[in-house]
Formats: sequence, C-alpha cells, structure tokens
Amino acid sequence: MDASEQDDDPETKKEDDSSIASVSSAPGASIFLINGSDPEQIGSPHPGTGQESHAQSCPPSPPAGSSRDNTEDVGCRSQPGTRTEDSLAQSSSPSPGPSEEDMDASEQDDDPETKKEDDSSLAAVSSAAGASIFQLGMKRLGEMVSNYFMRNTSDPEHIGSPNPGTGQECQGQSCPPSPTPPAGSLRDNIEDVGCGSRPGTRTVDSLAKHSSPSPVPSGDDMDASEQDDDPETKKEDDSSIASVSSAAGASIFQIKRSDSEQIGSPHPGTGQESHAQSCPPSPTPPASSSRDSREDLGCGSQPGTRTEDSLAQHSSPSPVPSEEDMDASEQDDDPETKKEDDSSLAAVSSTSLAPPTGPSVLFDFLSNLGLQNYDTNKLTLEPLLEVNIRSLSEKAVLSEDEIPFDFLSKLFKLNPECRKCTKGRSNHGTTEATLDQLDIYTAPDSVHPLDLIVGLFLCADTFLRQEMALKMSSCQFSVPLLLPHCNNNQSTLMLWTLREIVKEWCPHELSQTRGFAENNIVQEAMPFFSFVRLKNCSLSKSQFLNHILGSGQQNHNMFIHRDMEGGAQRRKIANTLVEVGWFLPCGRENIDIFPEPIAFANLRGDICESLTQFSFLYEVSNAIFVFLDKVEEKEHQILTALKDAKSKLHFVVNLKDRASADITSVKNTVQELALPNSSIKIKDSRENIAEFSQKLCATIKNSLHDVKKKLSIENMCTKAIELGLSVDENITLNQKRPAEHIMKSIRAQPIQVCKKQQLPLQGETWKKLSQLEKKECRMKDVGTGGGEHYKSQLQIERKKLWEEQNKKKRSKGMQDFIDTLAKSDKEGRHYFLKWMKFMLNTHSRDTLTALQNQFKEQCKNKAVQLDLLESSLGVEHYMREMGLNYEVSKQLDEGDDTLSYLPSVAAEMLLDGYPLELLDGDASNIPEKWVTAVLMELHKKVGGKSRLLAISVLGVQSSGKSTLLNTMFGVQFPVSSGRCTRGAYMLFLKVGDDTKEKLGCDFILLIDTEGLKSPKLAQLEDSYEHDNQLATFVIGLSDVTIVNIAMENATEMKDVLQIAVHAFLRMKQIGKKTVCHFVHQNVAGVSAHDKTLTERRHLLDQLNEMTKIAAEMEKQSTIQAFTDVLDYDLENNNWNIPGLWHGTPPMAPVNTGYSEAVADFKKNLLETLGKEKRNGVGNIPDFLEWMRSVWKSVKYENFIFSFRNTLVAHAYDNLCKEFSQWRWEMRKEILNYQRGAESEILNANNDAELDTMIEKKKSELTEEIKKQKSKLNEKLTNYYRRTDIHVNLIEKYRGDFFSTISSLSNEIQSSVKTELDRTLERKIGLQKAQDIQQNHRGMIEERVMKLLHNFKDLSLSDDQLRKEFEKMWNAATANIPSLKEQDIPTKILSQLMENFLNRSVNENLAYNKSLTDFGMGPFETRMEHRSILKIIKNYFTGKTDIYANGIIESSTQYVFDTCKSHGDYHDSFTRDLLHMIDKKLSEGSKRHQTTSKFEIDIKLHICGIAAREFLKMHQRFLSKNDPRKQLEIYKQQYLSDFLDLYKETDNCQRKAKAFVHLCIKPAIVKNINGALGIDIVDDILNSSHSINYSSRSYFQYNIQKELLEKDDFKTFVKYILDYETYVKHQIFLQICQKMDKDNTLFQLKKKNLEAVISKLIKAINQASNMVPDDDVNISNLVNEMRQSLVKDIVISEEALKSTLFEIKSTCHSFTRSFIESLNELKETLLDKFSKTQDVTETLDQLAIKPQDELFKRVVGCGHQCPFCHVPCEAGSDVHEKHHAAVHRPQALGTYRNTETKILVEILCTTNVQGNRSFRSKETSENYVPYRDYHLYYPDWHIPPDPTMEASDYWKYVLVRYNDQFAKEYDAKPANVPGPWKKITKDQALKGLKDAFNVK
Repeated sequence: MDASEQDDDPETKKEDDSSIASVSSAPGASIFLINGSDPEQIGSPHPGTGQESHAQSCPPSPPAGSSRDNTEDVGCRSQPGTRTEDSLAQSSSPSPGPSEEDMDASEQDDDPETKKEDDSSLAAVSSAAGASIFQLGMKRLGEMVSNYFMRNTSDPEHIGSPNPGTGQECQGQSCPPSPTPPAGSLRDNIEDVGCGSRPGTRTVDSLAKHSSPSPVPSGDDMDASEQDDDPETKKEDDSSIASVSSAAGASIFQIKRSDSEQIGSPHPGTGQESHAQSCPPSPTPPASSSRDSREDLGCGSQPGTRTEDSLAQHSSPSPVPSEEDMDASEQDDDPETKKEDDSSLAAVSSTSLAPPTGPSVLFDFLSNLGLQNYDTNKLTLEPLLEVNIRSLSEKAVLSEDEIPFDFLSKLFKLNPECRKCTKGRSNHGTTEATLDQLDIYTAPDSVHPLDLIVGLFLCADTFLRQEMALKMSSCQFSVPLLLPHCNNNQSTLMLWTLREIVKEWCPHELSQTRGFAENNIVQEAMPFFSFVRLKNCSLSKSQFLNHILGSGQQNHNMFIHRDMEGGAQRRKIANTLVEVGWFLPCGRENIDIFPEPIAFANLRGDICESLTQFSFLYEVSNAIFVFLDKVEEKEHQILTALKDAKSKLHFVVNLKDRASADITSVKNTVQELALPNSSIKIKDSRENIAEFSQKLCATIKNSLHDVKKKLSIENMCTKAIELGLSVDENITLNQKRPAEHIMKSIRAQPIQVCKKQQLPLQGETWKKLSQLEKKECRMKDVGTGGGEHYKSQLQIERKKLWEEQNKKKRSKGMQDFIDTLAKSDKEGRHYFLKWMKFMLNTHSRDTLTALQNQFKEQCKNKAVQLDLLESSLGVEHYMREMGLNYEVSKQLDEGDDTLSYLPSVAAEMLLDGYPLELLDGDASNIPEKWVTAVLMELHKKVGGKSRLLAISVLGVQSSGKSTLLNTMFGVQFPVSSGRCTRGAYMLFLKVGDDTKEKLGCDFILLIDTEGLKSPKLAQLEDSYEHDNQLATFVIGLSDVTIVNIAMENATEMKDVLQIAVHAFLRMKQIGKKTVCHFVHQNVAGVSAHDKTLTERRHLLDQLNEMTKIAAEMEKQSTIQAFTDVLDYDLENNNWNIPGLWHGTPPMAPVNTGYSEAVADFKKNLLETLGKEKRNGVGNIPDFLEWMRSVWKSVKYENFIFSFRNTLVAHAYDNLCKEFSQWRWEMRKEILNYQRGAESEILNANNDAELDTMIEKKKSELTEEIKKQKSKLNEKLTNYYRRTDIHVNLIEKYRGDFFSTISSLSNEIQSSVKTELDRTLERKIGLQKAQDIQQNHRGMIEERVMKLLHNFKDLSLSDDQLRKEFEKMWNAATANIPSLKEQDIPTKILSQLMENFLNRSVNENLAYNKSLTDFGMGPFETRMEHRSILKIIKNYFTGKTDIYANGIIESSTQYVFDTCKSHGDYHDSFTRDLLHMIDKKLSEGSKRHQTTSKFEIDIKLHICGIAAREFLKMHQRFLSKNDPRKQLEIYKQQYLSDFLDLYKETDNCQRKAKAFVHLCIKPAIVKNINGALGIDIVDDILNSSHSINYSSRSYFQYNIQKELLEKDDFKTFVKYILDYETYVKHQIFLQICQKMDKDNTLFQLKKKNLEAVISKLIKAINQASNMVPDDDVNISNLVNEMRQSLVKDIVISEEALKSTLFEIKSTCHSFTRSFIESLNELKETLLDKFSKTQDVTETLDQLAIKPQDELFKRVVGCGHQCPFCHVPCEAGSDVHEKHHAAVHRPQALGTYRNTETKILVEILCTTNVQGNRSFRSKETSENYVPYRDYHLYYPDWHIPPDPTMEASDYWKYVLVRYNDQFAKEYDAKPANVPGPWKKITKDQALKGLKDAFNVK
C-alpha cells in the first residue's frame, strides 16, 4: 500500500488540526522553514508520487500541524533530498495494515483510532518542544509576509485561487466583486498574484483551500485533482487558516532570504520544485503588477520556484488517495467543505478573480520543454530522421528541454518505453534520503506524459503528427482523437493525423476460413464506446480501459494512468484531450475479448470542463460509460438534457463510505434518466480492478448486440463541425481534389484495365525492352546470320519499341499527377502524395481482398495468381510512370523535352524523405536515364556534397526486413501493405554535420528490397533468376548488407543465403568490399547469444559449403571458404533480435527488447563503420557509374567475366599513371647512375683499375636498385592505403604491380649490367688503340725535342721549320699499325646456332659462304612454312607473309637503331635481337601455325641483315679510333708546340685553348648527349603531351583518335599489322615535333651546357687552390680537375698528354686562360646549337633514346588478343590477365573464310557472350564455344562490350575501308550489318571516348 494513498480519520484530523491551530496562533510560530545552512533542516516527500518518507530517517516529531500538505510545503526544498520537520511526525505515525488480501496497496485505509493517538502524541511533543527547533518564529514570518505583500501589491485584496479539479479556475465564484484595480493591473495581477499561470506560483486563498482537511478518496484511478476533501475537516482547518491569515494580515508572500536562504516549495504532484538560487530579493515594483511582477512574487517564471503561501496551502492535512491510478488533475473537492472554505477565503479576500488564461499556461509549458519556438514554426519530420550524434547515442536526459526529442527518438524506434521520458537524469535518483540529507532533499520533478504528448502534437506539423500517431499505434498506445487547443475550449478532430494507420484483424466470422480484414482505421466503421467521468470520481477509467483491452494479453497500458511513470503529476495542458484506442480480434475465441473490432475513446478531465468534447462523444458513441462518485447539480442538468440517454449511458459508480447525499444524487439522476439496472455498474471495496473489469467487459459485449449504427472516424466530421470543432484534414482539401479527380477514372474500372490505360509505359512494351537487353547480353538465340547481325537486329527492335513507347499518349490522370507535383509547393506536394497514397492503397486493398477470396476458391487457377500480381496499384506506379515518361523522352532524339523539370521534382522528393524506385521488379529493369537524372539533380542541390554510405537488407519475403530498417532509422518503407511489390527502393537520410566526418558520408542511402522467395511470385518462371539478379545488384551497390534471417523461414532462407553468397563472391572478384551482418530475428532470452553459438557455427559451415559451390560455378577455384570472401566474425557479424510483438497480434504491443536490440545493432554498425577505413563508391556520380556497371553485368550469365566498370577503369588508370611516373623516376635514377659509372670506366687509366672498378660498379648498381625498389614498393603500399580513391576496386591488381616492380628491377639491373659490359668492351677496344697511340706519341714528342735541339742555334723561317717538322712526322707515323677487324658475321652465326638449340641449319648454309648473303631480298613464305592443318583449314585464316614482314620490320628497325650509335659491336646486340624474334614468334606462331622451317628461315633472313649492318658499325668504330687518325688530330698541335718552343714564346693561352677544344669540347658534347635523352623524356612528360603518355589506355585512345583524324587507309593497316613499329614511329615524330616547337631542343642543350661549364669552372678553381702556382704542376692541376669530374665527363689520357706537351705556364695563368677559352667554347656551342636544329640527327646520336623510354612506358607487354590482335593495355608489365578496352572486328586482323574468302566482321567481345564456336591449335582443331575461351587462353580477359556503342570506332573503320581491306588482304569484303553503315565519324569518336573512359 502506497503511503500516498492512506486515509486519515476525520476525528483524528480534527485533533491534529486543533493542535496546528494552537501552534499557529502562538506568537512567533507560523509556517517555518529551516535555514539551508543548518544541518538540522528537515523535509518530506510529496504524497502520492512514490517518494515516501522512511521512518528510519525521521528525527523527533515537530510541533502540531503535521498534515500531509504541511509536510510537503514546509519541508520541500529546491534542492533534491530536503525534508521538513513535520514530515517526521507524519512518517513516525503507525499505518494500519491492509484490510483485504486482494486489495491493492493503493486501496488500503488508515485506522482512525490509530491516527488519533498518533496525532495527539505529536501535538503533545510539539507543544512541549515549542519552537526549540525553529530558527524562524511565527511573528517574524508574519511580519515578512505582511511587508512583502505591502511592497509588491497595489491592492492587498487582489487574491485568487486555482479552481478545484483543474488547478486553473478561480475558486471564488461566490466571492463578492473586486474593487476596480489600478489601470493595467487586474489581469496581470491575476496572473501574478493568484492564477498560477506560471509554474510554481500560488495564492493565499489557494493556501486556505488546501489547508482544509479533505475526505479520503476511494477510487483507483483518481487524479490528485479529483480527491474530495472532508467537509468537517475542512471547516476546522479553514478556520485555523483564517485566524492565521487575519493575524498576519498577509495575502501572497514569499520569504526573502539571501542566496541559499531563499525559500520555496514544490507543488504537490507537479514536480515543479523551487530553486533557491532562482529567487532574488524582490525590489518594490510599480503599481501595475505585470508578468515580471508575477515572476518576482512567486518565482513562477522559473521552474520549481514556490511562495510561502504554498507552504500554508500544504500545511493542511490532505486526504490519502486510495486508488493507484488517480491523476492529480482529476481530484474533486467536496461541495460542503468548499462552502466553509470559501467563507474563510471571503474573510481574507473580497475579490473574485478570473481563471488564468490558456495561452500563458501553454507557452510556459512549452518553454519549460524547449518547444516554445515550435508553437508557430512547426516541428517537422526531417530533423528526426537525420543521422547525428543524438540519434546514434542513447544519452541520459539531463534537462526538461531534452525530454521531447528523447521521447520522439524512442518513439520512432518503436520503443514502448518512450512514455517514460518524463524527467531528466537528475530526477531519476533512486537513493533514499538519510538524516544528514534532510536539508537538501526534494521530491523529483517530471512532466505528465499526456502533457508531453499533447505539447508535441501541438508543435508538430501535420506530417509529423501522422508519423507520431502511426508509431504510437504500432506500440499499441492510444492516440489523440480530439486534440485540445489549450488556448481556448476548442479541439481538433485528428482525422488527417490518423489516416496513416492501417490495421489488420480477423473477425470471428472469418476465423473459420482463416480470412482477415485490413483497412485504414479511420475508414472502418466499428462500434464506438466512450469513457468519461464526472467531477467527483475516485475510479480510474484509464486503468479499467487497460484491463479491458489487455485481458487477453499480458498487461499493457494502452492509456496512460496515475500509476505509470509521471502519471501522478498534475496535468497542465492535457485536460479535454480525447484519446482513442482500438480492440482488434485475432480470430481466436479463447484469446479475443470481443468478436469484432471496437474503438474506445477516453476523455481526460470531467464533462463539465469538456462539455463540447463530451457532446461530440455522446453523438458519435454507441455507448458511453460515465465514471462517478456523485452527481453535482450542473452535471445533473447536463446528463438529464441528453437525448436517448437510456440506450447510451452506462454509469460506473464507486461505492465506498459515501455520504447519503452523494448516493441520493446518483439515484436521482438514474431515476430521471430512467436508466435500467443493466446500465448501472457499482464497484465496492471488495472488488479489485481485474474482477470489476470483467463485469465491464460483459456489459460491452451485451451492448454490441444493441449496436445498430456504426460510424467510422471519417464519418464523424459532420458532427465535429456542427459542434464547432475543427477538423485537421480540412487544410488538405485543395490537394485532395486533384487526387480525387485522378481516382475517378481508376475506380470506374478494374485495376488491370486501369493500369493499361492510365500507365501505358510500364506495360508489355517496357517488359519486352527489358527482355531484349537480356537477350543482347546473353546471345543465346543467335541464328545463322552471326552474332553481329543478331545484335544489330536486337538494336533495331529496341529502337522500334522505344518509338512505340514514344507514340503512347500520356493519360489524363498521369498528366494531372505530373502537373500537380510540378506546380505544388513542398507542403502541397506532400499533401497530394499522401492523398494519392491513401486513396490508391484503399482501392488496391479492396481489389486484392476480392481476388484473394477468389483465389481461395480457385487455388489452382494460375490466371487468378497473375491477377493478384497485376492488381497492385500505388503511388510508386505513378512515380514509375513519370520516370518512364522522362526515360522515353531521352531515349529518342525527337523525344519530348518538356519533361526536363521532372528530375528536379523527384530530387526534392528524395530530399524530403520519399523513397524512389531504383529497380522495377515487375519488369526487372532500371530506367537508367531517369534514375541518373534524378540523382544528379540531387547532387547539384546539395552542392556536390553527396558522399553515400549504402545500407541494404536482404531476406525472405515477410521476414521483417523492412520493419528492421524502419525501426533502425525511423523511416517508413511499406510494411505488409497487401500489395505485391517487386524490386528495390532507395531512400536518402541526411547525416548531421556532427557525424559526417565520423561516418565519412553526407547521406545514408537505405535500399529496401521486396520479393525474395515470395510465395506470391514463386509461380513465375523467372522468380529464382529475379531473386538472384536482385540480390547481386543490391549487394553490389551496398557498403553494408544486412541479411535478415527469420527462424521460421529457415528453408527459404537457405536459398537466399545461396544467392547472397554468389553475390558476395562476385563482389570480391571485382574489388567491391562489402560488410555483411546476419540478423537472426525472433531469438530471445538473456543467454541467447551463448546458446546459439552452435547455430552460428552451423551457419558458418553452411556458408562455407555454399561458397565452395558458388566458387565452382563462378570458376573461382582459389575460394574455399566464406571467410575468403568476406571479413566475417562469428561474434561481431551475428545479431540476435527478439520477436517484434509482445504477445499475439493485432493487439500485441511492440516488444521493448526488439527496439533495444535493433538500436544496439544500429549503434554498433555505424560506430564500426566510422572507425574502420572504408572505400565506398563515393559520391552520387560514382554511385551511378557503379550502378550501371553492376546492373549491366547482372544481366549476363557470367557476372565476374562480364563486369566492366568505369570506376574500376578510372581507379586502375589512375594507378597506372602514378606507377608510370614512379617507374620513370626509378629508371631515371638508375640511368643517371649508369652514365656516371660509364664515365668512370672510360676514365680508368689502366687494366688493373678496370678489373676492380667493373665489379665495384655492378655491386653498387645492385644496392642502388635495391634502394629504388624499396622506395617503389613503399609508394605502392601507401597508394593502397589511401581512402580518397577507390583502391579497393583494384585490389586484385595489387599483386601484379608488386610483381612488376620486381620484374622492372631485374630488367633494369640486367640492362644496366649489359651496358656496363659494353662500356668495358668499348674501353678495352679504345685502350688498344690508345696503347698504339701512346707508343707513337712518345716517339713523336722525342723527335720534336730532338728537332728543336738540332735547330736551336739556327735562324730558320717558319716555312723551313714546318718542312723539317713534316719530314719528322711522316717518318714517325710511317709504321703505325691499324686495329684488327673482328669477324662479326661469324660471331652472329655462332649465337644463332646456339639459339637453335642444336637444330641443324647447315643445309640452309650449304650454298652460301657467309651469313651476310641472307636477307638480301624480300622474305617469301612457302608451303613448308605452314602446317598441313593450317593449309586445309577452311575458316578464319590470315596471311603468313604479312605476319613475317611484321617480324622482319620490327627486328631490322632494332638493328638500324643500334647501329646509329657510335660504339662498337657487342655480342649482346645479337642476343637482344634473337630474344625479340623469339618473342614475336611465340605470340604469333599459334595463330599462324608456322613450322620450325619458318623459324629458321626468318631468323637467318634477319640475322643476315644484322650481320651486314653490325659489320659496318664495327668498321666505323675501327676507322674512327684508328691510331694514325687519332695522332693526325694532334699534328697541328705538335707543330705549334715546336714553333713556340723554338721561338720561346708564351704558349699558355694557346695551350689552354687547344686543351678546351681538343679535350674538353668532345667531353662536353658527350655529356650533353648523355643527359639529353633523359631530359627530353622529362620535358615530354611535363608538357602538354604528358597526358598522351600518362597511361597506356590513354595513349591508345590518342593514337586511334589521330588515325581517325588522318583518315588514311595505309596508316590504319600499318597500325593494325605492325603495331610496335607504327607506335615507335609515332612517338619519334611526336618527340621531333615537340623539340622543334619553341626551340625546346636548343633550350635543353643550353641547360645542360651551362650545367657542365659551371662544373668545369668550379672544378678548375678548386684544383687551382690545391696545387702550387708554378710551371711544373699543370698536369697535376688538370688531373685534379679531371678527378673531381670523373662521373661527368670523359677526357682521354692520350689527348690530355698530347695537348699539354711542353706547356710553359704557371697554374693560375693556365686557369685564367682555361676559363676564358671555356666561355668562348660555350658561346660557340650555343651558336651552333641555335643554328643546327636537326632533331632526327640529334636523337640518333643519343645514348639514351627518348623514343625507346616512352615506348616502354606505353607499349605494355606486347601481347595481342588471340582473336582480333588488339594489343594488351595492362598497366603493369607483369599481370595475370591481358586485357584491352576495345576489341576489333576480326576482319581487321586478316580473318576470312577460306572457302568464301569473305572477311569475318564479328567481334570477339560478341562471340564470348554468344553460342558460337572456334577452333585453333590450342583446341587441337576441335570446335569449342567462344564463351570457354579462357580455358584455352587463360592469360586473356575478354569481357563483353559495355555498350553497343563501345566498338563503334572499329565498326566505322571496317565499313569505311571494307573494300580496301579486302584488296590488301586478298579477300572479299565483309558482310557488315546494316546499322554499322549508319555510324558516323562523330559517333565513332564518341564510342572511342566511352571505351577508354575519356570525358
């Protein structure tokens, strides 16, 4: 038994009150409040709120006057936990035990005798103690009260009190008129002084009222405001109060204290405590006591502040309520008591005040909840659906203004606990107060749930109201039927609000047939019963209603009552509210209470204050139950004035110890109404609620037999308007009219007929178009005409169907639909769509119900099944038709362009939360142009900020997947609509700014699917295929896929899992990383997670088994387990969700555990996604591109091999671009190292130094390559770690690129080592020449000195000296030997023999003396060059001579390019040549089926050419480096030295100049040429041409574009048949063009010249500082300079010694002369560079050829398609699969039918998807299907063309040059399909761009 519901005996209370009076009359003792600083302050909790006092914490009792109200008021402090002394007296009194076993604790009464003794003892203790525990005496209190009143009130008699029963009206109806107040003060004073319009303010007359004793209520469900006071008690109480009041001379007062000493007390039952800090000392206000004055007087403006008069109010004993469910707002005062009470009040106040105004109360209430701004600017649905921090976290409510959104958040998650959101966390304390805490304790504050609901409905717009009502109905809460305006006595009929609610039930009349009924709840006519109460009522009708409606279920509170959390609070704005709830039968008699659906209405407040609402209910109800204790006069008049009351009214009377007058009032009313006994139900104290509820149920059942007329809520509008009530639906009538207009034609005919007429575009033609696309993808029905002709025919048919669609006229209804959407504003559009939805759904339900009944009778009739599928009609069909109208307009050039605005309208709808159909499940097709246009419009509207996180759900039909999404995100995907919807829908949810970065997205895209394993669709032939496609498509689009598993659908779910595994496997293979969670529904129990571990493991085993099967089907043998496909964890990827319903539907409420589990799942899911690295599809454009690719591939039978996506292509292309740059940087570093190493080798002075140097350099090379390889690996690793690009899509290529790095490192190392070996060989050859030169140089120098000695004393002329010198020179150089020539042809032949691996070639050399005799003429192919199979083969043959010529041309080009260098022959040249030939032969021999004889002959032919050319190269080297010729270079130099020595002239300047020109100049030129190749490549890659070389695919695009622009047949042939040669030549031409432009070559040479000159000057200066400045150290000076530049320039030792022979100069002089000569050389070379711009000559002289480097960058691996010979475009040198963006018609690769000689026009990309076959050497000449090509060419990936237009380029080329190709290939022209001939040049270029993804 609650302490708050104990009854005090009247006699006891008399004595108690007398003691109070004695204390009160004593001077200095009145109402008291202990100072907050005093630890002895005491308080007590509110009665009836559940915050009882505990005896153990009570000190000795206080003075007399320990009434309940006094307890509350005196002791309730603003700080939680405070208590008052008088609460001790209350708590210390013994309470009687319950008088009945089965009686609720709330119905137990206190024993009067016990209380008498208790109170008397309290009085004695109190009298003895006096004021010993008081810190504030009564006298001081009275003085403060009086002073405060005099300062703050212009008229001390302006006093008011709240009205009994409402707390709002004035009590003084019998009070004399008040004197005229000062201007402007009356109403404000009313509010300020007495009207409690602000929370917490009270008046003195209310104090007098509440200080009187009240009778004990006997009802269960009585509000605190409905309690009756005992008259006798109140008389004495009022008299004592009156004496106090008159003595004090005070009216309204508030004790003033500084800071923490301010005093206040909470209202009983409202939870509005006073806060000490909120009440400052009040200054003297002006006479006009405005709202500010009110706030000052009562602290009413701040929640929780109280006045001292409230202390007096609560100091009177109050009755203990006897019922648990009594609302504070429903307590009534006894009339007799009130008479005496009012007389007392009259003595104090002669003024009668009006009740407080409604708007102020409403505004204050909304302000406290933070809703004041939504009173005019309504709260909308949009912020509630936003995904933000608040929606992700379940944070405790800290303040009142957080309560509304906490309620809404939980409500939208279908959490039945939402009605408990009535107070902040600070008010949820559960700890009890101790003695030490008594000075700080206060009762908790909260909001009445009904007030909260009413406030939110008032603040919500009409659409949010609908959502709230729908969610509340789903939770089995009552919903508002009449919503009070709160600012007047008017209400609104919530017809529009309730229209969204659709219910299903099974009336007993249908239970045998297992039928059911489904209808919109406002349209269903059903019995309507209303429950109301009179002013005096102690029973809770709400609690009885709950028992009635919940008899068949576990107890569920549909209606809020007092015993619920927050239900005991005094209502502020919810009075006059009418709620409605429904009973709906499930069809089981043992469960159902009633056999049919019934509506129950509940009026809040008594009928007198809600007369209009009561009148309405009386008019529309079949029966009305009136709860009462007695009938007052006014109520008697109202009831007896009712018409037909005898048949409608039922009285429910609570029979307790009532006065005879009360009973008489009831009897009189019953007699006058002539109510039968069956209409009177009397409850006595011996019956509990459950027992009495059964009686009421029986009465209701009996009343059902008398129900003659049933009204639907829709039909109640007329009555509502007649009574002056407003109808919320009236504001929607303007939008209802166009919807009605559209519906007229729909209702006039069957839905199947209507759809054909109203929605023609989604009929058979649309489905045929979808089927054509599948045919085009699968190529199963290819006839004898060939694949290309078949595809062209399909293309023609498709165009005809689109033209047919275009000719269909738009129906009037569809046009009206489009016009209304386009012309309406946002609100109007919402209303219109809602009306369309309601009307169409209603019409569909009616039609489907009839068909379902027919189907039961004819269950084997397939036609009826199809009718069921075709009888679904909803707004989605009209939206689909609108999209198809747009789609048709864009498919044809002459289409309707007037619909271009439609995507913008649809985009706005998406932003407003409407779902958009993504996949039309009826036709299994996507209107791509429509979806693309809509989403791109949305992308624009959000400013490009459209990053998406896609979440989808898959599951068996009706397994609760849509409900799961709805509960997770508060959205409203259709659930159990009764319509057979197929396909997928998407819905956009905005992500809040506080969450965008965490989730990495701007929107969450929800994708809901319908139709998986649907029994309704199972009979369709394509049902399984449809499910498979849908699952793959949805999983392909999603970042997160939720697989919903319902335990009752295990068999069907296995099929769904199989489908899902296939889809996940496909995504894995194409690089799409999807997160998967399995949600197991209907799994409950606290140990469910542990107990289902076995089941989860079993599921994983099943998934592993399915994965193996799927991998075999998808031909992915490496996949063995489900964990190979996804990152799957048994613990973290499985979620157990309890069942949705708590009981048996349709009356079952939502299971709280379901909501909580779903909320946990959502929170974990999004938090995990926020933490993990995610590479999603990005923004909307990316999503659209991915969507197109996935859908295209879904339509192919082999998804993985058919998948082509531009996002993947872009991601791959971007990686290729980066990798190409990294690779060049690596090559550049190594090439620069190579240049330096070669210089060091060439600068070596002796053989010993060479031997050690070459090993050292190779070792250094290995380390350098290892270092560069490590850098490249790191760059690639970091690239794959990036999150801003789609690297996940190219994950499968990661290994290829790492392998390429290794391959590149090995290739570079091998290449550079070869070059170093060649340099060493060249150095050795040069050293031999220099050795000879050195011997003769010494002889010459010796003879010059001898000649000088001989003529030293003679005087000879210059001519004479020259003649003598000439004689000497000729004699000295007469016998200089030449370098020995090598037998180059023999060396080449030796390598060739080795290459043939011991195969005899002697017979081929029998008639020839030398290898040089081969290759003298053109190569001729003979019969012996081809196999017999090749000769007799009658299909697909090409010309072998063309193949041979291609090999010869590319090989000889290598030979010629090599010979252009100035080096000597090296055996590596021949090795490289033979390797090149072998590669070419391996690529083409299979196709051309050549013999070994062909290999021998072509190698001999090429090596013969090479032998002659390499021999010439060797001879040029020998000639250039001939010792005699080298010495001749220095002849003039020696002559000049001889003359200068003879004349003894200074030769410093001449020597320096000679040194520069003979030694430095060749070194500089060599240095420039060495660096120029690298510089040219850098310049090309950094110029406007860089894009051409950025990736291999773009290079291909650019080359083919140039071919198209040139329009030259020969060029096409060259490109097709000799690709490498053509490409190299094109690169060479582009380099020449670039170098010619703007003197680029000159600038590059100049840059290098300046760099090397700068190094030389720096080196000579440094050397000059290191050696002494004398004439003997010139050699040391030059050697020092040379040593510092050993890696930059090569200076010949012999040239150096020859030049500096007998120099006579100091070092500094030489240095100056050297620098002068160097600068002169610089100018000379610059002048030469500027005048000679022969780029070709320059490029031929370069050691590092830029054309070769660029070719390596773009040429790829060189492999060609085995069918059409298109080159591979893979970005990595090493790759698992070769691939190309565009394949060609095979005719271009010389394929022809041998029998007819007609070129074959078919594309291999068409063949691989059709049923055609081929045969080749690899197939052992057996025919095999093209689709199995990968079994024979496993290193090639040939997917189908992404579009029909992708190969337009080569189709155009074949048509353009068909005859010329036939002539060139010695064949007949190809039979090209007709549509190919219509392809224009522009279309060809567009197709090329599309194929290479060039924007």
